[in-house]
Amino acid sequence: MSSKTIIEAKKISKHFERKIALSSLSFSIKQGELVALIGSSGAGKTTLLNSIAGLVPLQSGELLIDSLPLSDYKRGKMFAKKIGVIRQQFDLIGPLSVIHNVLAGKLSEWGLFKSLFSLLIPQEKESAITALERVGLGDKPYEITATLSGGEQQRVAMARLMVQNPEIILADEPVASLDPARADDVLSMLTKIVSEKNQTLVASLHSVEYARKYFTRIISLKNGEIFFDLPTEKVSDELLTELYQLKEND
Repeated sequence: MSSKTIIEAKKISKHFERKIALSSLSFSIKQGELVALIGSSGAGKTTLLNSIAGLVPLQSGELLIDSLPLSDYKRGKMFAKKIGVIRQQFDLIGPLSVIHNVLAGKLSEWGLFKSLFSLLIPQEKESAITALERVGLGDKPYEITATLSGGEQQRVAMARLMVQNPEIILADEPVASLDPARADDVLSMLTKIVSEKNQTLVASLHSVEYARKYFTRIISLKNGEIFFDLPTEKVSDELLTELYQLKEND
């Protein structure tokens, strides 16, 4: 694993009206780490991921991506090579074929003309086919995406990320809408692909079981603050009980 720090948060804070979503968080994540974010609903997991993705402006503090302030990245090719996002809703266009959804990972590199032309004749389709084969969907490039199962659609989203090939993948509840068998399948595949490419994965999860099974580090949030930040093997049942019981005592 590289020792390069790929994400660094310095006392970042975010408020929504009167609610504190993030309260002076500081942490760093190295390239190649598999980090799970856990905590009760409303703890700040999604806000944190959206902040790293540049979708939510911070009130204070600083986020560095590969040693550069987040604000230095312009939307487009440079940012797309650093950060990719996968969500539980998959963010796919249902009426389009699978291959077109996968090739959406290339849109930041292509100009408008090439992007539009690719809707008629898929461009660079070899990279899409290779990615689909890697996620077990090599036989479905021209199927309509909406006809696939939830697990298959999440695999399409993973193939799109493989084509985009960012250094950092942010996954917001990536398996929340899947049944346990498909969730296990998707997380196993996602963490394996990320590890092979030495990419960094930061995922918010409701399931502590999945966090312990697939991730090397767990950061827990409570009321917008870090409750603990530990290697997975050091996260005890007692700590987890305390994390999730605290909300009842507020």
